[in-house]
Amino acid sequence: MRSPWRNPARVVPLAFLVLIIIGTGLMMLPVARAEPGHAPFVTALFTAASAVCVTGLAVVDTPTYWSTFGHVLLTVLSQIGGFGIMTLATLLSVLVSRRLGLRGRLLAQAESAGLFGDNLRGILYRVAMVMLVAEGLIAVVLTFRFWLGYDYSFGRALWEAVFHAVQAFNNAGFALYPDSLVRFVTDPWICLPLALGVMAGSVGFPVLFELAREFRTPGCWSTHTWLTVVGSLLLSVFGFLVFLVFEWRNPGTLGPLGTPAKVLAAFTQDVMTRSGGFNSIDLGRMNSETIAVTNGLMFIGGGSASTAGGIKVTTFMLLGYVIWAELRGEPDVVVRKRRIAEEAQRQAVTVALMGVALVATGTVALDALTEDVPFDRALFEVTSAFATVGLSTGITPNLPPSAQMVLVVLMYVGRVGTIAVGTAIALNTRRRHYRYPEERPLVG
Repeated sequence: MRSPWRNPARVVPLAFLVLIIIGTGLMMLPVARAEPGHAPFVTALFTAASAVCVTGLAVVDTPTYWSTFGHVLLTVLSQIGGFGIMTLATLLSVLVSRRLGLRGRLLAQAESAGLFGDNLRGILYRVAMVMLVAEGLIAVVLTFRFWLGYDYSFGRALWEAVFHAVQAFNNAGFALYPDSLVRFVTDPWICLPLALGVMAGSVGFPVLFELAREFRTPGCWSTHTWLTVVGSLLLSVFGFLVFLVFEWRNPGTLGPLGTPAKVLAAFTQDVMTRSGGFNSIDLGRMNSETIAVTNGLMFIGGGSASTAGGIKVTTFMLLGYVIWAELRGEPDVVVRKRRIAEEAQRQAVTVALMGVALVATGTVALDALTEDVPFDRALFEVTSAFATVGLSTGITPNLPPSAQMVLVVLMYVGRVGTIAVGTAIALNTRRRHYRYPEERPLVG
């Protein structure tokens, strides 16, 4: 009898769950906490889930609550969670045995949204190299800035640079400062490398590889790359302008800053809403209009097969084309003279509606389990958890354990849910040799 756990749609979520459990146990060790004693179970579970799901939400003050061992553990969990558990296992298998069976190939394909083609070994090496090189470049810039600009010892500068570089590229968002990046809001040598790292990690490896080959010939880009790049640029410009317009005179955010610093802060925070998790301004003091737009940007997230969360940019763009084709009465959805398969359209609708349902359910649950938490703040935390962004208005540490567990579930589902659903849809796709009679119910 075939084991049901051979199905990649079940194995990948199970692997993430096992890593969260292991991470929780390690975070509960007394050596992981800065003060004597061990961390409570909910605190350890929330932190481990946030790291493995590359979210960055925290219920305690990360720099003071956890010890150096705890910080190293956060780095390792974030790296594994961002790279992908099954992808890492596949790479190790290739390195050790120099071969890979069909089962390992299917698991890697399931976790990476179809990134791997026939040359699995070569692409695995390229993914690992891109990640390590990007993190290394960020770490070098940050090391010299911390060392020469802030008089850190070289050892401390190197460690904090490596920690934040890993968090940036993996879109995790943990920081070794109580105010995240607020103290560096005017420093481009800190904010820009981290923002660029977040952008690189959130685009997705398929897009990065294709841009490396065809950067100067956009006409040769695949539809996926074109949708991701154009969609990311449009959303980035929109978010940047929203932050500038609505927060320009806000005394709690951009108001006290000079014009260059306002531009830098708006750009940095716009990038972080796509799944980065760092914040260089006080999110709890943002205007309600900015919070609403930030919710939308977080919900959309980054690119497929990336370290970002959300429903993904490609899904959002496809839905836009579906609506446009329907409004024009077109029989097909066409992108750049390419007809989009009906299966892709249905998958986009499914992912988006399931995301809406999860955020709505989570918000209602959070509202029912808490008192005196404004609805817009509850919606913000839930969206941030589901989209594995990690931005917070500051209410998460004060939530009751039951509400924090709701966020844990949302982080887990947000990280592996789209993987499981997408793989299940692909594996269950079958063709009937007949079609039922057509009927048109009233819509609208």
